[in-house]
Formats: sequence, C-alpha cells, structure tokens
Amino acid sequence: MQKENRVLEYIQTNMHTERMDRLMPAVTHMADGGIAWFLLCALFMMRETTRILSLSILISLGIEAVVCNLMVKPVAKRKRPCDLNPDVPLLIRRPTDPSFPSGHTGASFAAVTAMFLYRNIFWLPSCLLACAIAYSRMYLYVHYPSDVIIGALLGIIAGLLAQPLLPYLLSLI
Repeated sequence: MQKENRVLEYIQTNMHTERMDRLMPAVTHMADGGIAWFLLCALFMMRETTRILSLSILISLGIEAVVCNLMVKPVAKRKRPCDLNPDVPLLIRRPTDPSFPSGHTGASFAAVTAMFLYRNIFWLPSCLLACAIAYSRMYLYVHYPSDVIIGALLGIIAGLLAQPLLPYLLSLI
C-alpha cells in the first residue's frame, strides 16, 4: 500500500497541469457506465461485417460488470484514496462505490480485448484510450495502481471469455 501511495503522490505532485486537469475528467467520463464502448458497439452494429464483434464486446462488458460490480467490489470493500486522504482536491464527483477493482479500466480492457481477438483495426487506438482511462483514474485520485492493474486483467479475462461464449449464445437465438 505504501508503494501505491507513493505512485499516487508522485502523480499528484509531478504530473498535474492545468491542461491535464481539464483533460483527465473528460477522459475518465468517456468510460462512465461504459458509454464510449457502448457507442462503439452501436457503430459496429451498423455494419454487417462487425456485428459479431459488437456482440462480443457487449458480452465482455457484461461479464466484466457482473464480476467487478456484483462480485468483487462488494467483497473487497476497499476505500478509495480520496476517502482516506480527503486533503487532495477532486476534479470529479467523489465515487461512492468501493475502489477495488477499477470498473472503468475493466470495461475498457474488456472491449479492447474483444477488438484485438477479432483483429479489428480499431483495437490499437482503443487500447491507447483504455490506457488513458486507466491512468485518469489514478490521476483523479479515485483508484490505486493495483485497482487499475486488476481492473485491466479482469477486463482482459472477460474479453477472452466472451469469444467462446458468443457462438453458444447465438445458437440460443
């Protein structure tokens, strides 16, 4: 925990600028409720060649959301850095759910993993966005580095699980 606090302290002390203070809330809000990834799914749904990918992303987002928000967070009940050190001014509204793992990061990496597995050309720019979202959660002092790392791993696993589940789910329709 001390190393994680040092990482957050370093970010707070050395990485903040006026421009980043405006940019990071916008980046993090792109993943509020998975909105960026759901919009991307809607775009992929419009083309016949990417409809299966869209469904894979949706399944991976669903797996990640259930595991993260309904299984892990209620058990872990980890307090957020902003709750333990309220002296750091927040640039976004204080989240009310537990810190571990980062759902924003998990959803982002779930979507990216699905795109990667389907060899979609947008996987790399989406991965850069997912990394920016993950970093924003620490920059904004609402997650520890381990929250973000485990969130990313959870998202990757959700994306990997979605691919073999997709044919089975499609056979039910």
